[in-house]
Amino acid sequence: MDLGVAHLNALELPPEMLVPAVARAGFRATGLRINPVAEGGLCYPLPPGSDALRRVRALLRDEGVRVNEVEFIQVTPDLDPSAFAPMLETGAELGATCLTVAGEDPDAGRLTANFAALCDLAAPFGIRVDVEFMAWRVVATIRDATRLVTAADRPNGGILMDSLHLARSGGTPADIAATPAAQVRAAQICDAPATPPSGVAGLIAEARESRLPPGEGALPLHDFLRALPPGTAISAEVPMPGLDAATRLRRAYEATVRVMTAASWPG
Repeated sequence: MDLGVAHLNALELPPEMLVPAVARAGFRATGLRINPVAEGGLCYPLPPGSDALRRVRALLRDEGVRVNEVEFIQVTPDLDPSAFAPMLETGAELGATCLTVAGEDPDAGRLTANFAALCDLAAPFGIRVDVEFMAWRVVATIRDATRLVTAADRPNGGILMDSLHLARSGGTPADIAATPAAQVRAAQICDAPATPPSGVAGLIAEARESRLPPGEGALPLHDFLRALPPGTAISAEVPMPGLDAATRLRRAYEATVRVMTAASWPG
């Protein structure tokens, strides 16, 4: 089972510590946060051609781990897509499959144009651009994400399906099944209580700090997995700040494997 893990699971670990820890936990793929989610946010830039990038590439090879995604870009009104060419060059050197972004521009035309520009910038590197919908962002729902990717009309544009964000934005596994399969190449899995927290601050805190391991909450994870197209790359995203990084990663791996096995994924 070629299971991945999001960097958020152990964001305190820089890539040179994360890669061996991921491998020890059983994962075969990881994400890397090389650009901050917001200004001043924790991230680990790996400039093209740098010694740090060479060391991480060697670790990935030695540990048998690949990079699923590099993250994170907010597609805001003032975004200059060309500024992210070095990030994509780094992604390509790491062998990354995709770049994860969020839509944060209320002007639909400008948002679509900038998303399309990122896709065009990423295409020569062989990288896909996946928009991650979140209930508190402009691109808040699976339908918002589908409209954006469809309007941009780029072959390397896609949607990142996250089990928590799907549920908290009012979506269901049936919505995944109704989404064009070509737009769905990656998914992140975790669990959560049936009742969502109140307010935007509560939703953000839950997503960043209070997710549950798969199988320990009330989300319909079996149906979520079965609705994904064959070949979708699955990653665990279960930040649990109360545990040390090694325990956190191991619990995320074991719980995710149990749920995937019970759901007969891949079936």
